[in-house]
Amino acid sequence: MKIPSTLVRVTALLFLGVAVAVTQGADAPMGVRKVKDIVIYEDDGFHAAFPSVVKRPDGEVWVAFRRAPNRLLWGETHNNHVDPNSYLMMVRSSDGVTFSPEPELIYADAWGGSQDPCMLQLRDGTLLCMTYGWTFVRPEGIANLKAPVRNVGSGAIFNGGYYLRSEDGGEHWQGPMHAPHIEPELLRDPFGEPITAYNRGAAVEGKDGRLFWVAAATDRISPHRTSNHLMISEDKGLSWEYSTSVAVDDEVTFNEASIYETPQGDLVAFLRTANFEDQACIARSTDGGRSFEPWQGMGWQGHPLHATRLPDDRVLLVYGYRHAPMGIRARVLNAECTDFATAPEIVLRDDGTTSDLGYPWSVMLDDKRVLVTYYINVDGGLQHIAGTILALD
Repeated sequence: MKIPSTLVRVTALLFLGVAVAVTQGADAPMGVRKVKDIVIYEDDGFHAAFPSVVKRPDGEVWVAFRRAPNRLLWGETHNNHVDPNSYLMMVRSSDGVTFSPEPELIYADAWGGSQDPCMLQLRDGTLLCMTYGWTFVRPEGIANLKAPVRNVGSGAIFNGGYYLRSEDGGEHWQGPMHAPHIEPELLRDPFGEPITAYNRGAAVEGKDGRLFWVAAATDRISPHRTSNHLMISEDKGLSWEYSTSVAVDDEVTFNEASIYETPQGDLVAFLRTANFEDQACIARSTDGGRSFEPWQGMGWQGHPLHATRLPDDRVLLVYGYRHAPMGIRARVLNAECTDFATAPEIVLRDDGTTSDLGYPWSVMLDDKRVLVTYYINVDGGLQHIAGTILALD
């Protein structure tokens, strides 16, 4: 059952224990040991953020991310998370440690800036890259747009989701392709059409070959609120259908979500929230995505989250932490993700200098090593794509 908000806030205080810092060469709980931090991509000319990572069948590691011009160079005071020149980029590595210095362009949207490239690699090698975008409309045009639209300032109008698909190892990308508009969604795009389904977070290929993807939807305009909903594809991402709601609440907002399938077949959604003291939440389906049990607070702060299965079926759950000391954190859950409230927290990084960091995504490099990717800023520097290598003892 869903825990009432007041009770969750109380239990959060009970569950918040002392985080265990994982320093280089030191042992940590549950056989996880930090080996080192690495820089994956850094360029003073660009604000780089929101990575995802896959390991290809030939062993090559790909890290995709969103890159936009560093507007500090032009005398502007800060970089935004929306930009008309934000593109989907990628770097490669043969060992998961040293990456190509110059990124490759995955896609540049003709209608504006693109956001987080969320890669999913299927068992047959097919690649999906889920994302969404913003169209920049001049002031004289905004008043003429068909309402309601989402305007986050500077004329940045939300344009909904799209995705790319490759069957030849990224040599060619089909798209942009679009999942359908879902009924809970109220917003329209700059062209006056209902926006297509979108999200930032990991989709998953189930044991039965179906793809599961948790989308977000603006289901209330004022005050703005989003909820989470499950989309399913039965044809490897060529098309999608709405299944059911994942998390909806009168007060709490749910948005950036990753989904994971446990060994026994449960679908577990890890949810970012707003209006809930930055607490991470979880929702579970035990019937193959036909319905979800009421969502629960996990009793601690952090977002967004990403889950990776370890060789012994435990789950590495990584997330950003935007409270002092800011950085990247993790927990190791049991195979069915039922011990989320008591699993010790592990500090991977605590040297971030602003809250503009996080969004980790991890992958197994081999049976003994994990690469956790994320973006971070240190010592007052620019945001860049970085990683932490973990060893499993």
